[in-house]
Amino acid sequence: MKVLMTALLAACSACAQVGISEAIELKGLKAEVVDYKGRRAMKFIEAPGAQGDGQLCILKQYTIKDGTIEVWLAGEPGASAGTGARGFVGVAFRVRPGGEKYEAFYLRPTNGRADDQVRRNHSAQYISHPDYPWQRLRKEFPEKYESYVDLAPGEWTRVRITVKGRQARLYVHDAAQPTLIVNDLFLGEDGGGVAFWVGPGTVAHFADFKVSN
Repeated sequence: MKVLMTALLAACSACAQVGISEAIELKGLKAEVVDYKGRRAMKFIEAPGAQGDGQLCILKQYTIKDGTIEVWLAGEPGASAGTGARGFVGVAFRVRPGGEKYEAFYLRPTNGRADDQVRRNHSAQYISHPDYPWQRLRKEFPEKYESYVDLAPGEWTRVRITVKGRQARLYVHDAAQPTLIVNDLFLGEDGGGVAFWVGPGTVAHFADFKVSN
């Protein structure tokens, strides 16, 4: 199954104010269609009152159990973001109805070229919402669910995610080898939806998206 970004852009433009259409559902996000650094894209920021470590744009017509997700994305801290903002941006997959549970990979673009090596090591992250946020994973499984990758805030970054059974792999920048491998997805093997994922204080852009089952 493949989805053309053109259709999603049209849906986003139509529902940017109300957050819901036949194609997408916004949870804690405001959206608009923009031209960004040479690409027609969907732009997201947190909606007023948004809570939690991540917000979703659920692509309601698409699901994945085993398959591949590809997208170009960019994230950077917003003008009023706190000092802990990293430009968090990523993709949620096997999303349960309403976005109550999901698996996700996301990037922290400002970490990619930080002078602090520990921050660099936290450039790419896996989470399983809501039971396994990054804080719990880092405490209980140090280094297992995050990794380094070269990133720059606000710059287009190609991301590819492959999912099969309880394994998921994150590829960044057309690399032949994965940046991060997860062999024990916490939600098991059941399929679910796909969503764009945006973290606190982030201005995010997404373009050229497709899903192949």
